[in-house]
Amino acid sequence: MAHYKASDLKREQFWMYLEKLGVLDTLTKVSITSYEEPEKPPSVLDFLKHHLGAVTPENAEIELLCLQLAEMKEKYEATIEENLKKPESKAYSV
Repeated sequence: MAHYKASDLKREQFWMYLEKLGVLDTLTKVSITSYEEPEKPPSVLDFLKHHLGAVTPENAEIELLCLQLAEMKEKYEATIEENLKKPESKAYSV
């Protein structure tokens, strides 16, 4: 019997923790949004991820970002090489 009470106490503490952090409120709002959708989403999990901000970018977007990153790295390295080849400007002594 004591085991059940300890388990209930832990569960209650966990729920209070979730409530304190606003998790329950956020999940409730997203659930209501899902309920109010005229067309129910085919994947409730994807719907929740999207509305909770856990959406990952599409593969095409990832590929584009990788290409942009590679281009920037090349430009950076070219600039570094160019700066190394330039003779240092010497201060004029009076």
